Amino acid sequence: MSQRIQIQIESRSRYHIMWLAGVRHVALDQHCLRSFDQPDRPRVDVRRQHQTLELPQDNPPLAWYLCALPNPWNWSQNAHLAFEGATGEQWEGPALVPGLYVHLDNARPIEGWGEHSIPASEPRRNSYRFRTCRNYQFAWWLRMERNAPDAPPEYVPPRRPGEGEQMSLL
Repeated sequence: MSQRIQIQIESRSRYHIMWLAGVRHVALDQHCLRSFDQPDRPRVDVRRQHQTLELPQDNPPLAWYLCALPNPWNWSQNAHLAFEGATGEQWEGPALVPGLYVHLDNARPIEGWGEHSIPASEPRRNSYRFRTCRNYQFAWWLRMERNAPDAPPEYVPPRRPGEGEQMSLL
């Protein structure tokens, strides 16, 4: 039996953007995808209704994070699923919303994170963009619960479209 993490994604709704990130560091001065520094980025095809990915077994990240934004965009229908490797475990269910259904092999979801994961003393908690960003919430959870390191000093987040900047629809 393989110990590789396998994720099967079934899009039951239309999505405009979908990505999967293997998180190794956090950039807590950023939100959206940029809060995960320069993550591992397996290719996910937003146009496919069904897809299966086998994730690398060597040098695993702290966690994996799946994000999908619906088309037409509706913040309450954004799909999010944080998960980690767990040999022999299986899980299936919605990625926060019913429109994106996921089956995990050799992995389990990470639960218990949310807006409360951002420390009350963090000034960005007062910013709507940061406080409501589920990626940012999970980045803080990784910092507090898994001691996720800061992004390396050479990390410079992309600033122009076409250089990988995550679209912010707020």
